[in-house]
Amino acid sequence: MALHFSTQELAARRARACAAMAQEGLDGLLLFRQESMYYLTGYDSFGYVFFQCLYLGADGRITLLTRAPDLRQAQATSVIGDIRIWTDGPGANPADELKDILARQGCRGKRLGVEYEAYGLTARSGKRLDAALEGFCILVDASELVSALRVVKSEAEIAYVRKAAELADIALAEAERLCLPGAFEGDILAAMQGEIFKGGGDYPGNEFIIGSGPGALLCRYFSGRRHLEPDDQLTLEWAAAYRHYHVAMMRTLRLGKLPARQAEMHGVAVEALIAVEDALKPGRPVGEAFDAHARVMDGAGYRAHRLNACGYSLGATFAPTWMDWPMLYHGNPVEAEPGMIFFCHMIIFDSERGLASTLGRTSLVTERGAEPLSKAPLDLYAAAGR
Repeated sequence: MALHFSTQELAARRARACAAMAQEGLDGLLLFRQESMYYLTGYDSFGYVFFQCLYLGADGRITLLTRAPDLRQAQATSVIGDIRIWTDGPGANPADELKDILARQGCRGKRLGVEYEAYGLTARSGKRLDAALEGFCILVDASELVSALRVVKSEAEIAYVRKAAELADIALAEAERLCLPGAFEGDILAAMQGEIFKGGGDYPGNEFIIGSGPGALLCRYFSGRRHLEPDDQLTLEWAAAYRHYHVAMMRTLRLGKLPARQAEMHGVAVEALIAVEDALKPGRPVGEAFDAHARVMDGAGYRAHRLNACGYSLGATFAPTWMDWPMLYHGNPVEAEPGMIFFCHMIIFDSERGLASTLGRTSLVTERGAEPLSKAPLDLYAAAGR
């Protein structure tokens, strides 16, 4: 089997999930998030784009309902022994087949938690699920139950995170090496992702973000590549993934003359990043990290140019996003704990002047506070200054 964790660690995770179920008065879980399946069993697949459900009973029993292409995938990558296959067809409704499985598991009349907040459960499939199980059992939204367990990483998980951090730094070095006038954005993307693959890494949960010129003020991927001009700016947001564990980074690189305004923006971003990391202390609400970001940004006169969140948790995630729960925004009451991983991004977009300044890195929360995982300096990279 291609397991990335010991069977003992996976069993301990399922035991914690069962304990959390008991606290919520649940008799079982219907899991649709691929992240939850991977975390609890090792199961590694993108088959969640179709109807797929992992049942975890309060007694620890697990059953996977999936399609035929994922039978061997589950056998090869997970500890799941009970794998059921639903067959494609014009009138196929796998929710009905799931009901039959649950009936054989003795779930009639029981309280079952459902991961409704899942990219693997479309609105249409969710309606079919509710209709199939109506009157059969009691369904309760338990979307955050496993996510709350996943947010604190074990030592084995942290080892993978540290490897991802090394690959993220290597990708940045490649981007800086290629960030010259005339460089093609596609070559920069290829070099960054290539270094991650060569280091044993994975595809990330979503696309790398790259944009130069006016596109440097966008923080989403968009199609279409351009060549860098002698006087230009390049915004990059990327994540190295190792065993699906992500470490994200963000930078705006400068070519040609550095405007004084952009230099000032970078200084504010550095100050804000340090303040955010200082606020990520065990026992303190993560919303305080955003408040630290806002104090610096607003105090420097950049209230109109910042965003309303400044980061989020990272872990083992699957497409369409590497963003995980919880997010850093004002008032978020989730308390930081040792073992949590957060990507903190400082984003300043001055649309009136057409200038961008972004700076981001990933930190591990320890007993002492946040430990940045990147070894790269926070200096503003300017090609003309090399």
